[in-house]
Amino acid sequence: MLRATLRSFLAHKGRLLLSALAVVLSVAFVAGSLIFSDTVARTFDRLFASTSADVTVEPRDDLEASVPTGAVQTVPASLTGRVAAVDGVASAHADVSVENITVVDSANRSVGPTTGAPTIATDWYVTDRSPVELTSGRVPRGAGEAVLDADTADRKDVRTGDTLTVLAQPGSFRVEVVGIATFKTTNPGSALVFLDPEVAATRLLGSADLATSISVEAANGVTDAELKPRVAAALGSGPYDVRTADEQATSAAEDLGGFLDVIKYVMLGFAGIAVLVGVFLIVNTFSMLIAQRTRELGLLRALGADRRQVRRSVLTEAVLLGLVGSTVGLAAGIGMAAGLIRLMSAFGMNLDTAEMVIGWVTPVSAYVVGVGVTFVAAYLPARRAATVSPMAALADADVAGVGRPLKVRAVVGAALGTLGVAALVGCATASETASAASLLGLGVVLTLIATVVAGPLLVRPVIRVLGGAFPALFGSIGRMSQRNALRNPRRTGATAAALMVGLALVGGMSVASASMSKSFDQQIDDTLGADFVIQNTNLIPFSREVTDRVRDTDGVGLVVRQRFAPVAVRLPDGRRIRTTAAGYDSQVDEVAHVTYARGNTAAALADGAIAMDVDFAEEHGVRVGSVLPVQFPGERTASFRVGALTDQDAAEGFGMQGGLFFGIGTVEKYVPGGQDSALYVNAAAGTDADRLRSRLERTLDPYPQVQARDQADYKDLVHDQIAVLLYLVYALLGLAIVIAVLGVVNTLALSVVERTREIGLLRAIGLSRRQLRRMIRLESVVIAVFGAVLGLALGLVWGVCTQQVLALQGMKALAIPWTTIVAVVVGSAVVGVVAALLPALRASRMNVLAAIAHE
Repeated sequence: MLRATLRSFLAHKGRLLLSALAVVLSVAFVAGSLIFSDTVARTFDRLFASTSADVTVEPRDDLEASVPTGAVQTVPASLTGRVAAVDGVASAHADVSVENITVVDSANRSVGPTTGAPTIATDWYVTDRSPVELTSGRVPRGAGEAVLDADTADRKDVRTGDTLTVLAQPGSFRVEVVGIATFKTTNPGSALVFLDPEVAATRLLGSADLATSISVEAANGVTDAELKPRVAAALGSGPYDVRTADEQATSAAEDLGGFLDVIKYVMLGFAGIAVLVGVFLIVNTFSMLIAQRTRELGLLRALGADRRQVRRSVLTEAVLLGLVGSTVGLAAGIGMAAGLIRLMSAFGMNLDTAEMVIGWVTPVSAYVVGVGVTFVAAYLPARRAATVSPMAALADADVAGVGRPLKVRAVVGAALGTLGVAALVGCATASETASAASLLGLGVVLTLIATVVAGPLLVRPVIRVLGGAFPALFGSIGRMSQRNALRNPRRTGATAAALMVGLALVGGMSVASASMSKSFDQQIDDTLGADFVIQNTNLIPFSREVTDRVRDTDGVGLVVRQRFAPVAVRLPDGRRIRTTAAGYDSQVDEVAHVTYARGNTAAALADGAIAMDVDFAEEHGVRVGSVLPVQFPGERTASFRVGALTDQDAAEGFGMQGGLFFGIGTVEKYVPGGQDSALYVNAAAGTDADRLRSRLERTLDPYPQVQARDQADYKDLVHDQIAVLLYLVYALLGLAIVIAVLGVVNTLALSVVERTREIGLLRAIGLSRRQLRRMIRLESVVIAVFGAVLGLALGLVWGVCTQQVLALQGMKALAIPWTTIVAVVVGSAVVGVVAALLPALRASRMNVLAAIAHE
């Protein structure tokens, strides 16, 4: 039986090839994501471990801002002497390192990376642990000199002798590049600018008495673990964190983990789509192969093979297919990881493919996914094959399900569909976001399964409508293509389901993204009253120098500043909420439209006052006049009286969770060194907005990352951010379409083999090769459009329900992107034509007499 199984597998390897490609794609994405993330993690672990000091003293910061504040957390530089006197300390150094700083060349072009990695200005202090070494020029001496890293110098064409401008928080200053430093370890993609240690704190922090951390080297014979408690004891109960080298490396790796998780989960999302769509392809392939091997299986049963052996034979073929696909997919995953590593190197993160990490989890996961998918997908066809009696098989009885009743599918599909619709209705009527989102997820899963199960029931009514014009347009060829699609509803439904999944996803996300864009447009129109908004391109705060120059621009009337502060608020119900609050100048009413349930802007921005969203306040038992303890960074605490409650939509509210905001003086007091995140600017009386824009652009020319935007520009910015998510969905759709095309090709190719004698007879009675190709193409088109119609109908329902969830967050506008939907339907027809090219060509090349004689 095993020899027969192997012989059968090798005999049908061509027919199984396209199914194997689906396995290869899913395994490749799984393996590639694991290898890439493991390689990056291992590389950076080594980097952090090799460059971390034995012990590091940093400012304690238990309040992480969801948006940057521009404030640099510091420690007194005088701590260096106290730490250096600790028993077991060989040396201590006050470090100055500021991230997310802007550095421009003589043409006012940023020299920072374009990948999102930060530009870091730091003091030149070289030890054995330093990640760089000077390879050209000399070290910086004095306030007007700097050293630049070699990767940035090459990428931005900067040479020694060139002048750069550093836009620091205390103010901008110019430096001459006097040296180039080369990375000894992995370059994380950042741009590094090194300054003279004697002036770095003054230029970057505004005071020589401050530092961002203290690096401590242990004396010989003293371990990090021994030195840490001694340093902590010397510092007393101050707001400082003391970490060993291992702890510092772990902390840095955790910060990097968020970036790696994004890449990993995106790639695993692609793998999930490939697995889901591939299941339909494999089920269909094995069902058709079993139907074509009816006589073969019947002979095996007649010769003594029992049902278990037949089922085991089919499943063994599936396992062999999974093993082959997993092996090729693992190799493809390694290649994909290598390509990602080279891509990251092109963007400045210098990883080495020679140090690629392939842990035991990767091959195990690859084979579990590949073999598991094919085994599960082939199980039902294998069971179906095993239930056929020997005599029925010898009589060519149909085991593919043609003509079998669909009652069970109808009952199961109706039950699941009813539950799914009930969940979606519950989602649309829910009043809380968490419960609505949970019901949405449940409804999506149930309605998807219901549509897949009941899909064959929809084949005849839908395809009769979709192909209704075929007889009139194409005559008898159109009628035959329509009937071929209707011949086996199960097969047609399974083939279309692969395309349906991807299109349902893109339909739902298109509705959600279009609704988000329209909602934000309405909210910008309703709330933004300023002529211009001045913001950094990457939303990083900018220095006070920018604010001053904007105020001094001819034609500027009113300027209202916005700043952010991470806070922890103790509420009357006992909960402690960490969130981000905003601060505004008192004239905010002139640049924004704020709706209040209680109080007004004057009460909200008064000294010692705080304002919040009315729904948040009611949830936590807060009223106007309530006094709330608030903690700021650096363990600064104060109590604030609730002066006003806003009644904005959640997406329109100020700040983040709770919509908390104060007067900007409060933020300046409790977050010293913070920077403005945005400026809301109105033109002075008699100044034309277009003329003011050109003046603002000239003012901001030395600050290339800061832009002036009007309402239309602001809407475009929001649309671009939403589009990033949509592009990911389109990429997922592209993958789903690729696999769906493989499924249609496989179905048509196997169908051509199955109908060999029929095709020969049609050719014998006068059907031309051109007519035969057209018949197969039309059959493919109607199947593809059928999948598109089901997918888009399902996606529209999901999208509308998703918009109802978004409405609970203030995004109440519903938009249906009809252009996208029409384009998808047209594209599906094109997909059908492309998928039919090879099967139609093969059918048209059949020898007529050989086809008629085919058994």
